[in-house]
Amino acid sequence: NVAVKLTFCPERIVQGFAVRELKTLPQIISGFTPEAVSIAEDLFKRLGVDTITVTVQEAEFAKLFCNAWRYIQFAISNQFYMIASEHGADYDRIHDAMTYRYSRAQSFPRAGFAGGPCLLKDTLQLAASYGNNFQLGQAAMSVNEGLPSFIVREIEEETGESLRGKTAGILGMAFKADIDDTRDSLSYKLGKILRFHGAIVGYSDEFATDPTFVTKEDLIRSSDVVIVGVPHSAYRTLVI
Repeated sequence: NVAVKLTFCPERIVQGFAVRELKTLPQIISGFTPEAVSIAEDLFKRLGVDTITVTVQEAEFAKLFCNAWRYIQFAISNQFYMIASEHGADYDRIHDAMTYRYSRAQSFPRAGFAGGPCLLKDTLQLAASYGNNFQLGQAAMSVNEGLPSFIVREIEEETGESLRGKTAGILGMAFKADIDDTRDSLSYKLGKILRFHGAIVGYSDEFATDPTFVTKEDLIRSSDVVIVGVPHSAYRTLVI
């Protein structure tokens, strides 16, 4: 029998930047034996990155805490967006005013869909492991997952019309800008809610492919309402 030397080294790479960040980010290392930890340290030192050794439990918490913290950050911004919108204020102008040359606010995210396969999942996992007493995480899930419904309500309130029978187009079906990964993208949840309200829904994306997707130009031309689901860089020059 061959003894397996098992390590746990949580991955913290941002989607779309794997090659760059693998060579620059410090690597958290844990293992079930000192020999396993030593082998993992040697492996990552070949890449020239710093390593931090912790216990297996601490490594898992580091991963969960990091993703839940980021998810909560997005939730705060999305909640502020909802509050500003309901008062008739422009949240983007407020965000610019808050962050302009103000060092303590430079990491404050803009509002938008918080999707993807990690942030929500790890927040859920942390809440479940803590006996569903992770109130901040649960509030964040309510805010972020509720954003698509809020957007639909805002459209109907601002136009004073029902979406029934209207054509609604969603620009961007990936879960973040300039990637092709659609896993857990809230653009699809937005589409379901729009259809529930009676709208005819079209999808477009610059990176993800699907036989039902149309070009951004065709989507804009055929839609009564256009919603940017994810801010791909190609949308910055669009004239609508």
